Order: sequence, then C-alpha cells, then structure tokens
Amino acid sequence: MATVPASHVDEQIADANATGLTPVVFIHGLWLLPSSWDRWAEVFKEAGFAPVLAPWPDDPETVEEANAHPEVMAKKTVGQVADSIGELISGLDKKPAIVGHSFGGLMTQILAGRGLSAASVSISPAPYRGVLPLPISALRSSFPVLGNPANRSKAVPLTFDQFHYAFANAVSEDEAKSLYNTFAVPAAGVPLFQAAAANLNPWTEVKVNSKNPERGPLLIVSGTEDHTVPWAISNASYKKQRKNDAVTEIVKVEDRGHALTIDSGWREVCDLSLEFVKRFVS
Repeated sequence: MATVPASHVDEQIADANATGLTPVVFIHGLWLLPSSWDRWAEVFKEAGFAPVLAPWPDDPETVEEANAHPEVMAKKTVGQVADSIGELISGLDKKPAIVGHSFGGLMTQILAGRGLSAASVSISPAPYRGVLPLPISALRSSFPVLGNPANRSKAVPLTFDQFHYAFANAVSEDEAKSLYNTFAVPAAGVPLFQAAAANLNPWTEVKVNSKNPERGPLLIVSGTEDHTVPWAISNASYKKQRKNDAVTEIVKVEDRGHALTIDSGWREVCDLSLEFVKRFVS
C-alpha cells in the first residue's frame, strides 16, 4: 500500500523553491486527501503561485488505497499533523500563503498563529479551544465517530448517508454520490475527540494563538448550509481572530454545504480565496 512518499513532497517543495514564486500550501481535512485540491492547485498555479498539496502523515496516495487500508490513517493527532505541515513549510524559501478546509482550516489557523503564513484562508474551520458554539447539526455530523469511544484509535469511514448529511447536503443526490465515490476516505477519529474536549482541557493541542502579531491576514469562509461547521462556529472563530491587529475577514457563501471546496461550485470558493491571497502576497 503506497502512502504519499516523502520524495513526492520534497519534489513539490523543490519545485516551489525553484520557481521563486510565493508558495500556497493547501491542507485537507478529515475524510479527504491532498488530491481533493488538484483543481485549486491548477488555478493558483495559473495565477502565478507555486502550489504545495500538504499530506497528513501517512496519507495514502489514492482514494482506493485509503479505503483498502484505513488503518494507516488512524491515530493522527492535531498536534502531529500541525507539526508535520509546519516542518514542510520550513523547507520553503518563501513564507507561503496557506489555504485549508475543515480540520485543514483549523491547521491553517494554528500555523498562522505560529507566524508561518503570509496570508491564510480558513474554509469551514473545525473549532478550537475558546470557540464555544456547538450546534445540533455539528453534533450529528460528528456522531459517526464520537458515538463510539473506541473510534478514538481508529480511522472511521462515513456511509453515503452520513457523507450526504455532513458534506453534501446542499447538492443533488446524484452529485452527492459522485462526490462520495470520488473523494471520501476514512478519517482518523482522534482529532474529533480532541476538538470535542478542547474547552475542557487546558493542555489541548486544539488551540490557536490568535493574538500573535505575526499571524498575518486571515479570511474565514463559511457555507450557509454547512452542517458540519455551521455559521455559528465559523463566526465564533472570526470573533476571536478579529482581535488580532492583522486583517481578519469572514465571508458567507450562500447555499453551500461542507463540500464547498470539492462540489460543482468549487470554483467560486477558489476564486474568492485566490483574490484574498493576491491582495497580500504576489
């Protein structure tokens, strides 16, 4: 079973450095792989940036491999993933922009809080310590994992019905099935357990230094129909982040669910993310 080889990541970093262009690091969330950003990478490349698709540790290369061997994706904590991507960023010659979705959106804010980002776009970001709203739809979306404590040490797949509710509720059933078959993979359970307990654990890894003056500009994007990260969660993240002296903005995207980075309307979200990045880096 092939995981994303270190050489492949090293090639992306070397290619980005060789161009002299500003890198853009893309970070996926749970139930997706780096390849979910392929179309975004092409758009950003055409706009004059050097895309880097950041894997989580031991990510398989393909959806088929991930579904055949879910065990390799288990036990990946928020801290391990953030540190791994932080190490990747340290190999870049220029400070990158960072774009992340869901738990990748959380990673984006963690890394920006470490001063590692020139500009950040956090799309439907998973909550961190201090973000208090917990809407019913978010609980229902995470129940396939949180409903069984044993899932903490496993990689958990979603059924189609679970994926349809959590990700693809704002698209047709036919499109939802296509997204599920094209993109869905098992996801480590532990990050969800960490996020659920973050406000009870002073030592949690699920925390963001939103006050760091080196955080840089930040855009938070929220789909109005998102069940997994509803507006209340995204807006609470924004309210904490806007206390930073750097530019902090939030955008609502109408009639879009949690699949807004991969569904048929992905280009709208990609373009508004690109426009934000272009305002601050070139």
